[in-house]
Formats: sequence, structure tokens, C-alpha cells
Amino acid sequence: MISIYTWFGYALPLRELIILIKQAGFDGAMIWWRENNEKKDYSESIKTARDMDLFIENIHAPFGGCNNIWFDNISGNEQAELYLEVIDGCAEYEIPTMVLHLSSGDESPPFNEIGLNRIRQIVENAEKSNVNVAFENLRKTGYLEYVLGNVDSLRAGFCYDTGHHNCRGYADEDLLSKYGHRLMALHLHDNDGTNDQHLLPFDGTVDWPKTMRQIAGAGYTGAIAIETYNTGYEDLSPEEFLLLALERANRLTELI
Repeated sequence: MISIYTWFGYALPLRELIILIKQAGFDGAMIWWRENNEKKDYSESIKTARDMDLFIENIHAPFGGCNNIWFDNISGNEQAELYLEVIDGCAEYEIPTMVLHLSSGDESPPFNEIGLNRIRQIVENAEKSNVNVAFENLRKTGYLEYVLGNVDSLRAGFCYDTGHHNCRGYADEDLLSKYGHRLMALHLHDNDGTNDQHLLPFDGTVDWPKTMRQIAGAGYTGAIAIETYNTGYEDLSPEEFLLLALERANRLTELI
């Protein structure tokens, strides 16, 4: 299965993006939860996807304020409640996985027992709702190690982001050997190693043959999921961009 994020750089209604993604030939899509931090009713868009036989693979939780999860204050409690809301959304719309950021920026707070207990509560609710929680590698991998090392649940796993791995200063760290057995989601995109550019695969410096071999070697059987934006491809229409993204995704599948 090949999927793509519905936000790939074109300001169109979600339902229209879903139609374009399916018409381009993708099997699945991933969506963001909330827009401009406002609750949305996704029922019409998801019904459109299901009517077109387009699989909604996961929901990405909002990442604004994600550092709050580590603070012993009201903002921390509110952040945890937001993630519980996303789990409820996954359950309501029968979407199997929530993707979650554990930190943001270079000055993120230290991980601690307060945040870990909140995350354990989130995972416990996910277990009750039959929803997976996939934690993404970001600027600092210590958060990922701390959480996955202390949350022992079949519902808690890893979302592997190739772009972050390539440009955040730990490209030599073998994340897939460490966490591949808990791999639940992919964010496949490229960059030149200097910044998180979200280029299409093969337009940057990611070692795609090695990466795809490692993903296959981890036993991953989920979607080949593209998380790219049209920055640098602005001359392409949405339809043209999607066709190019699909061609790159097909090239990735040939490397497995």
C-alpha cells in the first residue's frame, strides 16, 4: 500500500485533497487532527475516502505545545487531554494509529516521570480503544528511547521519519535496528542534510536503498507513506505533484 499526507502543500479542502489523492492512484492517506487548533468534523471527508476505497492510515496529533507534556502544570494536563481527544477521534473514525511528537525545538525540557505517566495514561486509553500510538523521531532521540524503554505495550510503537533522521545530527544512529521491531508508521521524505525540507524521495541525500532494506528487514508490512510538501515544486499543479510523488513511492517499493 502507498499513502501520502493530505497536507502536501496545496490549500484545498480536505475532501477535495482526498479525491485528488485517490484519483492519482494512491491506496491510502494520512490526516492532521485539527486545523488552526480548531476542532473539525471529519466525517464527510472520511466517508468520501471510504466510498472511494481510500484507506485512512493514521492521524497526526497537533504538535504545537508538545513540550508541555513534560511540565507539571495546567498546560501539561491540557496537552495530555488533547492527545486523548485524538485517540477518541481514531476510535470514532476507525483509524488505526495516532502519530505523536514527544518534543519540539532545541531547547525542549528534559523528559521526566511526570510526562511519562501522562504518556502511559494515553497508551492505556489507546489500548482500550484498539488504537496504536506511534512516537516519531525528532531533533533529539533521547525522548524516543525514554518512552519506548518505559512503556511496554503492543499499542505503543515507532513512527520512523527519514527526513528528521537525515538532518537532525544523528544520521549515524541506527534507529531501525533499535526500534524497527516496534515500527507502526513511516514518514518518507528527503532533504540535503541541512534542514527538514520535506523533499520528494531521491531529491536529497537520504540513502534510500539502505533505508528501504532496513525497513523491510525490520519486518514492516505497512504503508509506504510519503510526507512531502510542494516547496520547490510550486510550478506543479496538485495533480502533477501527486503523480510525481506516486512515481517516487513506487521506486521506493522496488527497493524493498
